[in-house]
Amino acid sequence: MPKRALINRRPWLLASLIAAVAYYFLRDNPIGEVWLIVLKGMGVACLAFYAMRRGFGPDAQILAAVMLFSALGDMGIEFDFALGGGLFFVSHVLAIWLYLRNPRDNPVSLQEALAVVLLLATPAISWLLSGDLMVALYGLSLGGMAACAWMSRFPRYRVGIGAVLFVISDFLIFSRLGAFDLGDLPHYLIWPLYFAGQFMIATGVVQTLGGEHPGREKAA
Repeated sequence: MPKRALINRRPWLLASLIAAVAYYFLRDNPIGEVWLIVLKGMGVACLAFYAMRRGFGPDAQILAAVMLFSALGDMGIEFDFALGGGLFFVSHVLAIWLYLRNPRDNPVSLQEALAVVLLLATPAISWLLSGDLMVALYGLSLGGMAACAWMSRFPRYRVGIGAVLFVISDFLIFSRLGAFDLGDLPHYLIWPLYFAGQFMIATGVVQTLGGEHPGREKAA
């Protein structure tokens, strides 16, 4: 049964989903600010443990570090926006390193063009939405992460699209800083888009690595 298989073979994924869904529905409730911050961080932190448990080799370790710094960023941003941004910047740099270690063979011109658009348009849109130069500089690392994910050998319809969802979720955050008023849209969409993106990235990378080492995947 798929549900039991998830519990028995992917407990960290299940824990990640539970934490993420719980945070989404409890974040506006007065259950304690510190507990909510911890719950928020647990969603992606569990993906880091999933990468360490199910992955193989240095690429899995880098992925775990990517997810760990993202989880720290999720919590840090609740204390200070710049602190959270700095932690996510480290996460993006590590992700870029991971994807550059795993380039796609013989990419087609259209996909290369889309990667260039992600690299250049992301910081430009970040600046237009926020009006903040530092946010635009952060957007350069965000766009670099998404562009490298798109050009990596990992599945585009998992890892590449996951990275794009991450970018869109950050755009919604940046819209709160500038003159663009999107109403309640950011409040409802930022977390689902962000977490779905991270979930797709983690599972896409880990399953690719596991497919190359079936003995390790079966034993994990």
